[in-house]
Amino acid sequence: MTDTPAEDLKPTFRGDVTVELVKHTASDSDVLFAARVSTVGEQSLDELTKDPERSKGLINYLMRDRHGSPFEHNSMTFLITAPIFVFREFMRHRVGWSYNEESGRYRELQPVFYVPDADRKLVQEGRPGKYRFVEGTPGQYEATTTAMEASYLQAYEAYQKMLAEGVAREVARAVLPVGLFSSMYATCNARSLMHFLGLRTQHELAKVPSFPQREIEMVGERMEAKWAELMPLTYAAFNANGRVAP
Repeated sequence: MTDTPAEDLKPTFRGDVTVELVKHTASDSDVLFAARVSTVGEQSLDELTKDPERSKGLINYLMRDRHGSPFEHNSMTFLITAPIFVFREFMRHRVGWSYNEESGRYRELQPVFYVPDADRKLVQEGRPGKYRFVEGTPGQYEATTTAMEASYLQAYEAYQKMLAEGVAREVARAVLPVGLFSSMYATCNARSLMHFLGLRTQHELAKVPSFPQREIEMVGERMEAKWAELMPLTYAAFNANGRVAP
């Protein structure tokens, strides 16, 4: 990919994220053959087409009693576009995940910045561990968008000025804010994704409450929707057992 000439760059402000399922080898049968090798050895592949209800029960048993390793024999690769601050939270998830993110050392970063949509709750109330977020006023929303956009434009202008002076990209990028959009490939298995969802989404069926930042929850919701289509029995068992990773 070639960089867009500086004179053609137009700042973009957006409040959404995007998640694309790039490739996968993930199905409920991956869980079944991995689990049944314990009892039938090499014949476990022959069991995949037998008795769907029995298969459903096995997956639920594995989830309920937290026999986690059979849920690791699959793979999903997502292309995610989100603000940098989302990725800094995301990459705290290390076990069962692989990441490759676009680099500000090797390409000129594009002026796409995060500004919350009008339905994003702006006001935080309570103490650590007991936070709740409530709607902001129209004035607070206006103040937020105005301040963010002005700050982003100033930062990106400084970035462009340094590049024009011949300063290396890896140095010039230091002025850019965490609200800048980035993109990355993230690869995981169902077990690691379930752990992510248990921490980064709120859900009425969750045994253990979670209080994620809304922007990373948006990513989680989109990943969850794609995974649910790939592994419906596993997904149902995850919800039925309190959304706790096995």
